[in-house]
Amino acid sequence: MTDDEAWRAEERFWTGGQDHYREALDPECVMTFPAPAGIIRGPGIARSLAGAPRWASVEMAERHVGRPTADLFVLAYKARGARDGAAPYEAYCTSTYRRDGDRWCLVQHQQTPV
Repeated sequence: MTDDEAWRAEERFWTGGQDHYREALDPECVMTFPAPAGIIRGPGIARSLAGAPRWASVEMAERHVGRPTADLFVLAYKARGARDGAAPYEAYCTSTYRRDGDRWCLVQHQQTPV
């Protein structure tokens, strides 16, 4: 996966729906969000999106890509998410992906509000 493809995949986690999460999440994925969401694991991640408003757009700045092995990469960035009728949300984020055969799966995502 190229860096551009990695950033497009990451954006789909912000703006996509439950189907994308089901297809692209590792079954053991762990996500950490600010309260009240907290820590969410595995299949509970996609379920947590039921009825939740999705982001209309996201801007990712201060982008960094780490590739410790050929089968693993880490994205780090500052996100600014926008939803209709809501104040923008800003957070520092990390996401870790691993190769599973011929597809890439998200195994970790974390957000720290700015």
